[in-house]
Amino acid sequence: MQKDVIIACDFKSAEETFRFLDLFRDEERKPFLKIGMELFYAEGPQIVREIKRRGHKIFLDLKLHDIPNTVKKAMAVLSRLDVDLCNVHAAGTIEMMRAAREGLTRADGTRPLLIAVTQLTSTSEERMQRELLIGASIGETIVQYARNTREAGLDGVVCSPLEAGMVHAACGEGFLTVTPGVRFADGEVADQVRVTTPARARKIGSDLIVVGRPITAAADPVAAYRRCVAEFCQGEK
Repeated sequence: MQKDVIIACDFKSAEETFRFLDLFRDEERKPFLKIGMELFYAEGPQIVREIKRRGHKIFLDLKLHDIPNTVKKAMAVLSRLDVDLCNVHAAGTIEMMRAAREGLTRADGTRPLLIAVTQLTSTSEERMQRELLIGASIGETIVQYARNTREAGLDGVVCSPLEAGMVHAACGEGFLTVTPGVRFADGEVADQVRVTTPARARKIGSDLIVVGRPITAAADPVAAYRRCVAEFCQGEK
């Protein structure tokens, strides 16, 4: 897949979201957008439909994690929203991920891209081992979750850019790595602990990067977006 920057629209309302998107009215490159739990739960499916109507690609980031049958039925509903990318938690098991793919697949055989979250970028190895009782290293855990995701027939994973290279080594270059935890070199890391810059993310294997506050909270969000695209995409159209 062509490299791209996904802006995390972690806003609390449609009004706030569209005020932000209006800043990009004159941009030739329509930003790829992530709609997460906060905005989706506040505004419902209509916010997805309106953003699609405006011509944006959408990553619907709801991280489904439940019994396989429930996830399958939920994905069947989400498939009707015509998003471009959605996700589940890889910890839900191969069976759950297969069910998600089946539910997402429409009668004509088409479906959005489907990826699985390995470990959140706010999770450190120490916390994973102490609180989740996972004895392996964080790298080993993420690679195994990625292999499970590939076995389930999904298209890729969400991981830190620091793990993108090892995921590609284990699962192939065509296996998608979508990476949050990206900050400008002169920015703050906030609540994320496994982070890197857009330029470094490109070099170490990220296919798509998800960037929120460095763009949405910038004094000039359009300039911040352009900077991120320039650093990560390096001339790709």
